[in-house]
Amino acid sequence: MTQPQSTPTTLLGLLTAPDDRVALIAPEQGIRITYGGLRTQVHEVASTLASAGVKRGDRIGMALPNGIPNIVTFLAASIAGTAAPLNPAYKEEEFKFYLEDTNAKVLLLPPDGIDEARRAAGSTVPILTVDMDANGTVSLAGLSAGAPVAMPPLDDTALVLHTSGSTGRPKRVPLSHANLSISAGNVARSYALAPDDVALCVMPLFHVHGLVASTLATLSTGGTVVVPAKFSPLSFWGVAQDVGATWYSAVPTIHQLLLARVKPGAPKPAGASKLRFIRSCSASLPPQVMHDLESAFGAPVLEAYGMTEAAHQMSSNPLPPAAHLPGSVGIGTDVKITIRDGEGKVLPAGERGEVCIQGPNVITGY
Repeated sequence: MTQPQSTPTTLLGLLTAPDDRVALIAPEQGIRITYGGLRTQVHEVASTLASAGVKRGDRIGMALPNGIPNIVTFLAASIAGTAAPLNPAYKEEEFKFYLEDTNAKVLLLPPDGIDEARRAAGSTVPILTVDMDANGTVSLAGLSAGAPVAMPPLDDTALVLHTSGSTGRPKRVPLSHANLSISAGNVARSYALAPDDVALCVMPLFHVHGLVASTLATLSTGGTVVVPAKFSPLSFWGVAQDVGATWYSAVPTIHQLLLARVKPGAPKPAGASKLRFIRSCSASLPPQVMHDLESAFGAPVLEAYGMTEAAHQMSSNPLPPAAHLPGSVGIGTDVKITIRDGEGKVLPAGERGEVCIQGPNVITGY
């Protein structure tokens, strides 16, 4: 049964939950940010970026660790200009390439570290320092808000990411507010996300997996995103128990790291007690790993298929009681998927060919 498509909105427009609901949790600091606080912070940081000279269409480079400052500045950058997140672990030459390729207007960095990015920026790209106080208020050090920021059109590019695809040369993928908000809605419907869901975000926020599935989809339904500074198999289940996590999404490598700490015959971790499902995406999940995850953690494992050009998710195995099949990426989630030959002709079931997708979450071009 086909569900109605998401109504496109700006990324800020996804944040419709009541002011007092908890939107974000930073477990290391014990900081909780409500939806009201998050909306206020996004407006303030967007206004500060505008006061610093950022205009609509300007690319805002970001190299930040996972955490509340990352999410706040990402949302603000998508409103004031275009967010261009980068892997904080890049080397200087990689930072130089991406900063030049995006023509970054500014670069957002934490107060300390990420020296490779600082060297790459040099005197060419101004660096703005992202700070957060003990109460969880994010700001740009030494700068003040003040400039008005109008909401962008839905077809404005909110996010630019790079993908190498089949050519090996990184290509810019421009994702609009409409692409991203529709994709977030598709993910939310796939897993029946609701305000009482708590997503434990372990994927990096410079990747569409962490941004769309773990973060935007959860925020679009009024749920809570728990965002540790980094993934740790040692602390994962303790954090999950403390916050009452109901799901998490990860690549197979992370699932396998969690499994590696499971002793044969041990009861499932206390932190898994509230899990409704476990999601796997961004690489093929071996059927045996799916079986082992379900046995160890007592929750259905739903494998999904996504790509950056489609603002992440294209298909997924469904929630129980429908069958979820090992070795399968499930059915299309509000996108049209066909298998075609080299001439573009649709092939019958069981034939090998090229996966072709169509939907409003797909970019119009590189």
